[in-house]
Amino acid sequence: MCKGLSIALLCAALWGLWVAPTAQAQEHGTIQALATVVSSLNVLGVNNLNFGTVTPGLNKTVTRTTVGLAGEWEITGTATAEITLDFTLPNNLILPDSSASMLIQFGNTDAAYDDGSGGGQLAPSAVINPNGPITANLGTGGQMNVWIGGTVRPTISQTGGNYAADIILTVAYTGS
Repeated sequence: MCKGLSIALLCAALWGLWVAPTAQAQEHGTIQALATVVSSLNVLGVNNLNFGTVTPGLNKTVTRTTVGLAGEWEITGTATAEITLDFTLPNNLILPDSSASMLIQFGNTDAAYDDGSGGGQLAPSAVINPNGPITANLGTGGQMNVWIGGTVRPTISQTGGNYAADIILTVAYTGS
């Protein structure tokens, strides 16, 4: 009888081990995935680069500081964000019917910007080269103004008419 009782106790003990939950120490930690999306950039052309009346054979220059005639853009975005400024510059101004063109050139100091830390168009924050991309920061208010000048070079036999070409300023966040 002892033998049967021993087997029953042994079976009960093994059954208890099998069905009894095992206690284990468990710890965990939680984090969040976060991202701040910067506000979109807004680039607004507010003034055309205007050479006015040009005389055949006489070059005419409009400087970046010529108020009302220099080309101008207003940029708004995230305060102090790093951006690139990249100009697409024409080589020529063209008549609407494409029958004639006039050379236009941009020098290494023909553009400037003010991020609010300078004195505007006449005393900007920086003078820049429009012939290559540059990196800058928006002002503390998230703004920047950019100006551009240039020189047209009409030939002595330049065809009369209204010449034009697009100047494009592409602005992008750098992510830095």
